[in-house]
Amino acid sequence: MFGRGINNRFGYWRSCLSSEQKKSRTLRDDVRIVIFEAGTKAGKAFDVGLIVLILASVILVMLDSVPEIHARLGDWLYLAEWAFTVVFAIEYGLRLWSIQNRWAYARSFYGVVDVMGFLPMLLSLWIDGSQYFLVVRVLRVLRVFRVLRMVRYVGEAELITQALAASRRKITVFICSVMALMVVFGSLMYLVEGGHNPEFASIPQSIYWAVTTMTTVGYGDIAPITALGQAIAALIMIMGYGIIAVPTGIVTLELNEANRRQANTRICPECAAEGHSREASFCWRCGGALFQPGRSNAQADDQGS
Repeated sequence: MFGRGINNRFGYWRSCLSSEQKKSRTLRDDVRIVIFEAGTKAGKAFDVGLIVLILASVILVMLDSVPEIHARLGDWLYLAEWAFTVVFAIEYGLRLWSIQNRWAYARSFYGVVDVMGFLPMLLSLWIDGSQYFLVVRVLRVLRVFRVLRMVRYVGEAELITQALAASRRKITVFICSVMALMVVFGSLMYLVEGGHNPEFASIPQSIYWAVTTMTTVGYGDIAPITALGQAIAALIMIMGYGIIAVPTGIVTLELNEANRRQANTRICPECAAEGHSREASFCWRCGGALFQPGRSNAQADDQGS
């Protein structure tokens, strides 16, 4: 009875803290939760609407590149593009306003992509030749990857990112080794074919042939004619098939390692760091409190203390 009474009082006190925490949450916090937290219903709805706008804007850019459509609907497409530009600019401003560390978000990958979503259209007002910025504006489609942080897809997207990041050193060493082999084989083919085949007129040209052969591209513009050169070419082709499988194995191994960890959609409101575990209450980088759907920050503080 005594323990039950303590638990009841503690539960009542915690509920009071939760209600006080909800009352103290500002409009800025609500906007940040909707924009950055894909684990909430409002956040999911915002991300889905963002996908629709991104795809629609990219389709308009592609349609505007068709001469017939541009001649008929060029003015309407131009106005629609300005409308998307205003929407993306407002959305970027809300992101900067709601996040605590604005400079960290502005320097992040998605922060730069967000700027590229509306900056080219604004620059076209002062810089001539704005048609060259059309290709840059297609970068807005990269914002679809931001929406992939929704709970339904975040696991797969985060696993690929972690696997590529963990295997970058191994892949770099492997690529450097392959480049060294290409230089060796190219120089060897220059010595074998140089006096008999005018197509192998220099070492760089021979290295180009070694690259196209080892990667199994085989344009056919350069081909060995001597028996020894053809034997070396056959050896390089066989090595090419094995070399292609090595990076795949490295990334697959890292994927299996990253699959043991579960990702989530939460972002730190202080430093905009990602990659927190589902049970985390505080940021792994700066120690700031994390928002948890269905759970108040006061409860996180109680648990941390």
